[in-house]
Amino acid sequence: MYKNSLLANSVRFALISGAAMTAFTAPAVFAADEGADKVERIEVTGSRIKRADMETASPVTVIDASAIISSGATSIDDVLRNMTSAGGAMTNAAVNNGSGGNARINLRGLGSNRTLVLVNGRRMIASGTGAASTVDLNTIPVSMIQRVEVLKDGASAVYGTDAIAGVVNVILKRDFEGFEINVQTGISGQGDADETSVDFTLGNRFDKGNIVINGQYTKRGEASQADRDFSDCPIAETSDKSALYCAGSSYSEGGHIWGDKNHGIVATGEDGAYAVGDSGYYGEYIADPETGKPKWKGFDDKSVPDLSGLGGQYHDFTDADRYNYSKTSYLSTPMERLNLSLSGTYEFNDSVLFFTEAMYSKRWSNQQMAPQPIWNSSAWAYDSSWMTQDLVGLVQEGEKLDYGRRVVESGNRYFSQTVDTVRIVVGLEGEFGNGWAWDVSYNKGKNDSVDTLANLHNLGSIDDAVMNKEFDPFDQASWVGESIAPYIYTELNSGGSELDIVSATISGEIAELPAGYLGFAAGYEYRKESAHYTPDSLTSQGLANDPRVEPTAGKFDVNELYAEFAIPLLHNLPGAQQLDLSAAMRYFDYSTFGDDTTWKLGLTWRVIDDLMLRGGMSTAFRAPTVSELYGGKSPSFEQVDHPATTQTQAEVTVGGNPLLTPEEADITTVGLVYSPHFVEGLSFTVDYYDIEITNTITSVDDNYVANKCLDANGSLINTGTALCQASNIAIDGTGRISFDNGLQNIGQTNTAGYDINVAYAFEGAGLDWNLGLDTSILEEYEEFDQDGVPIDYRGFITGGAGAYAKLKTNFNLTASGDSWSATYEARYIDGMDSLACENKKCYAPSVDSIIYHDISATYDVTSNVRLSGGVNNLLDEEPPYYSGNNDSNTDPYTYDVLGRYFFVRASVKF
Repeated sequence: MYKNSLLANSVRFALISGAAMTAFTAPAVFAADEGADKVERIEVTGSRIKRADMETASPVTVIDASAIISSGATSIDDVLRNMTSAGGAMTNAAVNNGSGGNARINLRGLGSNRTLVLVNGRRMIASGTGAASTVDLNTIPVSMIQRVEVLKDGASAVYGTDAIAGVVNVILKRDFEGFEINVQTGISGQGDADETSVDFTLGNRFDKGNIVINGQYTKRGEASQADRDFSDCPIAETSDKSALYCAGSSYSEGGHIWGDKNHGIVATGEDGAYAVGDSGYYGEYIADPETGKPKWKGFDDKSVPDLSGLGGQYHDFTDADRYNYSKTSYLSTPMERLNLSLSGTYEFNDSVLFFTEAMYSKRWSNQQMAPQPIWNSSAWAYDSSWMTQDLVGLVQEGEKLDYGRRVVESGNRYFSQTVDTVRIVVGLEGEFGNGWAWDVSYNKGKNDSVDTLANLHNLGSIDDAVMNKEFDPFDQASWVGESIAPYIYTELNSGGSELDIVSATISGEIAELPAGYLGFAAGYEYRKESAHYTPDSLTSQGLANDPRVEPTAGKFDVNELYAEFAIPLLHNLPGAQQLDLSAAMRYFDYSTFGDDTTWKLGLTWRVIDDLMLRGGMSTAFRAPTVSELYGGKSPSFEQVDHPATTQTQAEVTVGGNPLLTPEEADITTVGLVYSPHFVEGLSFTVDYYDIEITNTITSVDDNYVANKCLDANGSLINTGTALCQASNIAIDGTGRISFDNGLQNIGQTNTAGYDINVAYAFEGAGLDWNLGLDTSILEEYEEFDQDGVPIDYRGFITGGAGAYAKLKTNFNLTASGDSWSATYEARYIDGMDSLACENKKCYAPSVDSIIYHDISATYDVTSNVRLSGGVNNLLDEEPPYYSGNNDSNTDPYTYDVLGRYFFVRASVKF
C-alpha cells in the first residue's frame, strides 16, 4: 500500500528514527519536580497519546449523555443517524425487508463497514444475524453511555482496518457512584410503534477501586404500512408516467398464469434458435426491419394468455388483480432487547490497576411481510386429462405455462431473530517510575444468532408432485388445507462471529523540546476473527422457492504494530503560538492477503489564541471481512424500476468473493477552529475532507445494472462490458428480472465535502443558552463500475443505497434555568433527484427538501427526581414519494416514516 511513494518512505523513516531515539532516551528524561503542577491529559479519539488539548489535527464531534436523553433515543443509532455527516443506507427500525433487526451507522454514506465502532477505545464485536461483519448498535446500552466521540477522519494508522470514513468511539460510564433508575415510554401520533425502556445503574467506589453495574430492558412495538396513507399500497406509475395508481405484485392471490407465446413453434435455427418463418399457434417470427434478425409477431386474431385466478374463476389479468403486499408489511419493526453491563477497576498498588468491562446483549426482533410469492422455475405443461377443467378454452393443451402465486392461504411471512452478544475485556494499566503509561488487555467477543422465516413453501417438492401428476397447481383447492400443508415449512438458520484481541500499548513523553514535550505511543495487537452462517437444510439444497442459499464459514488473523508521535515544532512566536506535528504508522500482516503499512500525518497551527488551523494526510485500508470473502451466494429481492416489466422487484444474487483484496484510501482533511475572544462562548469550525478509495469492495446499484444491461423491450444490451457480462442478467416470461450482483473490487470511490459547526453558549434573560449549528456540504460522491464508468451519487436518492443529499443541516437551541431546560432542534435534508430516473422519464424524478422539528424539556422535581419528555417530528412531516423508491414508497433509510412521536421519561437518582 503506497510503499513506493516518497511521502510514505519519509514517514516510515521518521517513525523508525523516533522509535530508536525513544529506546535510548526514555529512561533518562523524567527527572521532573515532584512538586510541579501536573496538567491533566486525556486520550482523544484518533490518537493514543494523552494530551491536554481536546482540539487535534482531526475533527472530532462529541455527543454527551444529555443530548442522547433529550432526543428520546433508546438506541444510540437513533442519534447517530441524525448527524449531518451520516448518510447512505443506514439500517434502522423502519427497514422491514432485509434489516434482520440490526441498527447500523454509516458515516459519509460510505457504508457501515467503513465506519469503525469502538467501545472505550477498543473494538466492538461484529454482531447481528448470520456471519455478521459490522457492529449492531443495539448491543451498546444507551443508559451506560457517558459520551460518544465521532472522529470524521481516517484512522487506520491508529486503529487498523475499517476506519476509512471515521470512528465512532462510545465511552461508557466508569466512575459512576450511587443508584439511578430511568423509565421511558413513547408512542406515535397514530397510536402505534409504542416503546418502553427501563434501566438502572449502580456504582460504588471503595478504597482500591470501583464497580459500575447497568441493566436496560427495551421493548418496541410495531407499526403497519397499512396505517399510513403514503404506504398503504405499493404505488406504480402509468406507462406514460403521467399518473400514479395503487398497484402491487403480479404474483397475485388466486394465481397468475402467463401463456407461452412460442406454443406450437418448432425452432429451425442454429442451436435451437428461432428463425425467420418459424410459426406457431399465437404468432410467428419475421425479419426485424432494422436488424434483419428474427422478431416475434403475434397473430391479430389470437392473444397470448395472461390470466388471473382471483375470486376462483380465471379471467384476463388486469391491474385490479395485483396483490397489495403493503397491507401486511411492517412500517416499523418490533423488538425486545436486554442489555447487561459491568465495568470495574482494582488497584493492586500505586502503579498497577486492573480493569474489566463486560457486556451482554440479547435481542428478540421480528419483521413481517406479505404471504410468500412463489413461481415455477420451469414452465408447467397444461394437461386437461388430470388438471382442472377451468383452463379449457383459455389455454392450449400441452401449452407450457409460467405460474406465479401469492400464497395467502398459508398466511404472512414471519421473520424472527434471537441474537446473543457477549464482550469481555480484562487488562492491566499503570505507570513506570518515569511517568510513562502502559496497558495490556485481552478483548473477547462472541455473537450467536438464530433466525427463522415461517410460512415458506417447498417448491422443489411441489414441482416434483406436478411432474408426478400428484398436485394440480392450477386448481385453487390444491393451495388450501391438507393439500398444501405438507409443502409448508419454517426456515431455520444459524450464524455467529467471534473476536479475540490481545494488545499492549505504551505512551509517554520522550524529551522536552524548545516548543514542548515530544509525545510518543506505540503498541502491538493480535486479532483473530471468525464467522459462520448455516442456512436451513431445504434452503441450502435449493428446494425452496428461492434459489439455494450457500453456507458461510471462514476466519483470519492479523498481527499489527503501530507507533505515533506528537511533535511540538514552535511555541510562543509571532503568528505561531503553537505549531505541532503528529505522525503515526501501522504495520499489519494478515493471514489472508499478506502484509503492508498505513500512515498518517497531521498538523495543528494555533496562529493566535482565537484561531487554530489544522490539517491531515493519511492512508487507510479496509480488509475484506469473513462474510465478504467466504459468504455463500444467496438471493435478495431488490426494488428495480425498469420499462421492460411491471414487476418492481428483481431477484439479485449476492455473495462473497475469496479473491477480494483490501480497499485502500488516501484521505486529506483541512480545517480551522475559531473562538473569538471578543464574543465569549462562541466557537466556529470548518473542515474540508477528501476521501479517495481504490480497490473498492462493493456491488453496483441494482437499478443501474438493470438499466445498463436490459433495454426497454427486455433485450440484452451492452453485452461487451464487464458489468453486463458479470451480471448474467435475464428476464423470464413473468417479467421477473434476475441478475448477479456479488461483491467485487470494482475500482474507485471518491467523496469530498465540508463540515461546518457553530456553537455559542451565552447568558440572557436570566437563563443559560446553548446554540448549535451543524452543516455538511457534499461536494463529490462518485463510484466507478467495473468498466471505469463513474456513477455520480451526489444529490441523488437511490432505491437501495440510501440518499446522498448535497446539504444537511441540524440546528439546536437549549435554554436552561435553575431546575429546568428546554430544547428545540431542526433537521434539514436537501432535495434530491432519483438515480433511477437519471436517463428516463419518471412521474416523480425528485424529492423536495424537508425539515423536521423536534422539541424536548426536562424538569427537576427534586434533587433526586427528574421528569423529561418531548415530541419528535412535531409538524408530522410525511416522507416523500419518488420513482425508484426503496420500500413504503419512500426511503426508510433516510426519512422519518412514523410521523409525530411523543415520549416521556422519569429519572430517580440517589
